[in-house]
Amino acid sequence: MSLRALRTLVAIARHGTFGRAADALGLTQSAVSLHVKALEEEFRATLFDRSRRRPVLTEAGHLALQRAEAIIAAYDAIAGEIAAGPGLRGRLRLGAIQTALAGRLPQALGRLKREHPLLRISVASGMSAELAGRVDAGDIDAAVTTEPVKPYPAGLSFEPLYADRFWIIAPPDAAGADARELLTGLPFLRFEKRAWAGRMIEDELRRLGLRVREEMELDSQEALVRMAANGLGVAVVPLADKDLDRLPALTRLPFGEPQRERWVGLLQREDNALFPLTGVLAAALRQS
Repeated sequence: MSLRALRTLVAIARHGTFGRAADALGLTQSAVSLHVKALEEEFRATLFDRSRRRPVLTEAGHLALQRAEAIIAAYDAIAGEIAAGPGLRGRLRLGAIQTALAGRLPQALGRLKREHPLLRISVASGMSAELAGRVDAGDIDAAVTTEPVKPYPAGLSFEPLYADRFWIIAPPDAAGADARELLTGLPFLRFEKRAWAGRMIEDELRRLGLRVREEMELDSQEALVRMAANGLGVAVVPLADKDLDRLPALTRLPFGEPQRERWVGLLQREDNALFPLTGVLAAALRQS
């Protein structure tokens, strides 16, 4: 029996289908099915009634789910209990969006490594919505994401840490044009619509009544900046103030009326047993 398989069982029960559980855990649907098969073979019992449109827990499945939740909770509490001793120690499984990985997170992790050498933090990348599902499923303990945009899993808490502002970026020779001219006159390089930041951009474009001519859709802020700087179109990206001076030569205007901003923070379950560890991470991110 593996802890990962037990987390898969819990994710299926929470999300209702194998496919949604797979998305939340960052797995393929076949991997989810293999986890369930392994548990059923080990327990020698059928855990789900698969004759219905959605899998339904059998009596044995309900019992296995209760025990799985207890085992996972006990395991996840170990690091927090250890951390209560002298010096922080333990293991934290962290998710992070690309802009945090390219921005504040490395410096914050470096600070924690120096101050708490026995603290182990593993990091996985992803988009905010995907990471929220993984936190909810217990696949990771916390994630650095943008402020949640509905719909997102219930039972999660978001602690704002710092804000980025949204900017329109365009080729250098577009200087002098206003925001409306840039967004409607040039090919639009779209921030991935599945990302929470992408959905915020789309909502603001709709509110302003702007129809864009979509050319590309990317999930990398750096890639969008480079595309715009090389004359391929106009993009809207969230940027930290300290990153503005490092941009290549391009045209830059505020996006939104008033200028839109997004909060980046720490997303975790409200019942997370690792608050001693996530608390020091949040403090390190604020100081970076």
